[in-house]
This record gives sequence, C-alpha cells and structure tokens, in this order.
Amino acid sequence: MPENILILGIGNVLYADEGIGVHFAHYFQNKYRIDGPVNVDFADGGTLAHALIPMITQYDQVVVLDTIHSTQGQHGDVYFFDFDLVPHHIDFQGSAHEVEMLHTLTMMDMVGDRPQTFILGVIPEVLESMSFALTDKVQQAVPLMEQALLKHLRSLGLDCIELAQPDINEIAARSCHFGSDEGQHEATL
Repeated sequence: MPENILILGIGNVLYADEGIGVHFAHYFQNKYRIDGPVNVDFADGGTLAHALIPMITQYDQVVVLDTIHSTQGQHGDVYFFDFDLVPHHIDFQGSAHEVEMLHTLTMMDMVGDRPQTFILGVIPEVLESMSFALTDKVQQAVPLMEQALLKHLRSLGLDCIELAQPDINEIAARSCHFGSDEGQHEATL
C-alpha cells in the first residue's frame, strides 16, 4: 500500500479541453476532503513534464489526470489504467505536452525512479488556443472521471468526504488564478 500519493493535473489551461487535467485536479480537491492512512497531495503540473521529475519521485504512487487519444474512442470517453498496462488503443499523441509527459514517465522508468503510475484520461474535443472553456462532451465526462478516481482512492482505504458542489466551468474560468494567493487552496497547488 502506498504511503504518499500525488494526484497530478497535466495540461495547458489556455487550450480549452487540453486543460481538463488541471481543472479536474482543482475540482476534485475543492469537492472532497480525503481522510485515511495515506497522504494525498494535489499538484498542477501544467506542461512542465521533465521539470516534474523531482516532485514525482517523492511519491509512492501518482495518478496523472490528462487528455489522451484512443483509436477506438470518441470525444469525452474516459479511461483509467495502470501506466504499466496501457491499453493497445491508447496513445499520448493528442498534444505536445502529452508526448513530453509520456517521455518523462518512460525516462523515469529507465532510471528506475518512477513510482507506481495510473492515468485518468479523457479524449478531448477541442484544443483551441486562448480559451478556458471546456466542450460539452468533456464537461459531461467529469462525473465519470470523478467516479473512477473515487473508486481508486477508496480501494486504498481512503474516505472521500464531500464538502462542496463546485462547477467545473467555474473552476476552468478561474484556473489562471489558482497560482495566486487568492486562488491557492493548498501549498501544492
């Protein structure tokens, strides 16, 4: 059983659906308090990829929240899988940051310092520049993403206590402010 888990939102919030990993990390952290024998931290990894290695290596397990591509899926489809068992129809070719994150995880594998890694991803519809707005299909995917992460955390003996009912669109609209004192929820965000 892991002692420390990192829930890592990845994506560029300036490119519509591509920001869902970051938005969802903020959404989940605002909605739930997580109690139990495992320490859980949240982080906005943006598009930092290789620069995240020193942080990632401090954890026993990481759950990467991101967009993905599937040759068998449709926009808005949600997938949760162990990075060591990536389904054959999944790749990380949807955007530049995903290729970098794939390379980062693979590089960490090569030197033996990648923690157990899970991917919670959704197929994006729009990767439009200069838009915080999420498409309807990705917005509709949020409850399924939420259920997948809740199921995973509960399987580790954690209690996820609902505190609020945040709106993913409001979270997305505020994403550019989460790094400021006004929007910062915890030190890791």
